[in-house]
Amino acid sequence: MWYAFIDAQQRLARAMVGGVLTESASMPSAQAGWLSPNHAADAFSHWLLRSTCAFERTPPFAIHSVAVDGGRVSVDESVVASLPLGALLRFKRNLPTPPTETKPPVLLCAPLAGHHSVMLRETVETLLEERDVFVTDWADARDVPLEAGPLSLDDYVQALDSFIGTARAFGSPVHVVAICQASVPALGAAALLAMDEAAAIASISLLGGPIDTRLNPTVTDRFASSHTLEWFHDHVIDIVPPPYRGAGRLVYPGFIQQAAIFAAHPERQLRLEADYWSRWLAGDMPGAQRALRSANEYAAVLDMTECYFLDMLRVVFHEHLLPRDLWSVAGRRVRIAALRDTPLCTIEGDSDEITGAGQTHCAHALCDTSPMRPARQLTIEQCNHYDLFIGPRWRDAVHPGLREFWRDVEHAASEVCQPRRAASGSANRRSA
Repeated sequence: MWYAFIDAQQRLARAMVGGVLTESASMPSAQAGWLSPNHAADAFSHWLLRSTCAFERTPPFAIHSVAVDGGRVSVDESVVASLPLGALLRFKRNLPTPPTETKPPVLLCAPLAGHHSVMLRETVETLLEERDVFVTDWADARDVPLEAGPLSLDDYVQALDSFIGTARAFGSPVHVVAICQASVPALGAAALLAMDEAAAIASISLLGGPIDTRLNPTVTDRFASSHTLEWFHDHVIDIVPPPYRGAGRLVYPGFIQQAAIFAAHPERQLRLEADYWSRWLAGDMPGAQRALRSANEYAAVLDMTECYFLDMLRVVFHEHLLPRDLWSVAGRRVRIAALRDTPLCTIEGDSDEITGAGQTHCAHALCDTSPMRPARQLTIEQCNHYDLFIGPRWRDAVHPGLREFWRDVEHAASEVCQPRRAASGSANRRSA
């Protein structure tokens, strides 16, 4: 269809800016002068790459330090697990002194919905202020060879299962946080783990996740459910051209998803661009650099495999298999009620235009959450979909809510452990 043609235009865009985009473009200096030819060329170059989805490499997280207890500590980023469909990143804080109490880390499940996980950079940075963080970093399907297989929704659920195991191997159960689309595979992976082992994770939190799209369907839900899978296959699936490693793979291209996102939410793209250009024209180069990073992260898109994309449409929007308790992964039925004893937090935005009201909170009823376990439902006022994990509402309302929930979970866990330790000590004294 259009992939090869669009890719040629993207290569042309990269060639046009290749001799212009210098190191000073990505790190503008406040002292260099905002009206210098270099800065003007840089601004145009970045705009061209964003507009054509032509970034050749994903922007790095580049989180070198974070604020902790009034000071700053360095952060180490490493890849701790790697699979054909993505990697698990670990962000570890280098604290000057060992903490008095060890806080379980967070496993942040990034959505596989067109953007690279670096769009969650601010989310990761905020979480690091209190605890270490693991992040799922999904691969661009165009770079995954055909030999890796079709990469279906089942594969992604099993990858999350594997990543949770890897994170746990560092010493303690993790608090799983799933953003938007990731809520479905994350809930499935957690349920499968709970079916095998109680307390496999410390807790699970779902932010704006489409658990049951039959409830208060949005424009996105109605569009997805009103078109057949064959329609999507015929109109939005394309084939990756050479010279990419995934040449020949059928994918839902990132440039189509970016166009769909812009059509549905033009205000966010325009706000990011306006923030950058207004700061640039005002000569606020440090502020312009921060705004540029946000705009570039938002414009960094990836391809999704055809199999995964159509699976998500079928499972979530057409057949609603998860809320109907009919979903199977790799031939194994997902029993959501197995999460009854797992602490659950759901967070929705009252102005979420992508995930309808109640679509995430319904997870409590599906899991049949035990009254003996910490649970929380939060609906954030004046909060749209992206506000749930980026920006002031994330920092001032969503993250504090998560922080309180985790404290409740850890307090409840410590109370359970104390009687056990007392009983163990009493038994040891009797045996002596």
